[in-house]
Amino acid sequence: MNLNHYLEVSEEVKEALKNGKPVVALESTIISHGMPYPQNVETAKNVEKLIRNTGVVPATIAIIQGRMKAGCSEEEIEYLGKRGQNVQKASRRDLSVILSRGEDGATTVTTTMLIAHLAGIQVFATGGIGGVHRGAETTMDISADLEELSDTPVIVVCAGAKSILDLGLTLEYLETKGVPVLGYQTEELPAFYTRKSGFKVDYRMDTPGEIADAFLAQRAVGLKSGMLITNPIPEEYSMDKETIDHAISQALEAAKKQNIHGKETTPFLLDHVKRITGGSSLQSNIQLVYNNARLACEVAKEISNRG
Repeated sequence: MNLNHYLEVSEEVKEALKNGKPVVALESTIISHGMPYPQNVETAKNVEKLIRNTGVVPATIAIIQGRMKAGCSEEEIEYLGKRGQNVQKASRRDLSVILSRGEDGATTVTTTMLIAHLAGIQVFATGGIGGVHRGAETTMDISADLEELSDTPVIVVCAGAKSILDLGLTLEYLETKGVPVLGYQTEELPAFYTRKSGFKVDYRMDTPGEIADAFLAQRAVGLKSGMLITNPIPEEYSMDKETIDHAISQALEAAKKQNIHGKETTPFLLDHVKRITGGSSLQSNIQLVYNNARLACEVAKEISNRG
């Protein structure tokens, strides 16, 4: 069996790539695990509509019945949204088994990058990336997202690393792996729900064109790593840092008491934060995804314009 047996690129995405038109990849974990139904499906469809309105082709990525999809239909998005957490969260380690068994998988940042690259897509918009978890010096809990960023040449536009993580160690890890962390119109790493973290990015980029130029230079000299673009949540949707920090502390304590660990940690903590903040974190999450999609579209268009 070859790659074509497992990879299915939609006709819309295939045509765009063939003609050098801009395409932006989107993950599916945010549909099945990031939000409840029907907000998950509504948000996914709105992001695709937003992307199309800018003249860019969206490619929602998922695994359905053992096929890696680069470009899901509306029916497939609805299917993933309704099944929710019954769809397995698929990271790199899960990919071979899910494909061989013909199962469904919601792609994380890791597998979305991987499948996007296999399909020929260079830009990916998400909410926030995983990273080094607090206490990783004893648990060794480090997201596979960071390894994928070091191995797969895709631009990832996000609102920074989730503030439930150890942001300082996450930046150190990315530096060790040679992954450039660029701040869009900021010198400070955004922390998902909030615009500030107290940690600096590697470089500030003020225009999408600058980002495109840096990525194309990286590819031209043969560097294989991805590139992380951190885009602060819009001011009007940013949450109070003290409120979020307090909610995260409570969530971490609850996770410790309930012995939550591994890949269950992030969804548990995010759900706990959502409940503590009365659901306001969910609205912030939705808005930052829209914001990242807009920037990803501009970057994809700049890359496309450079041929």
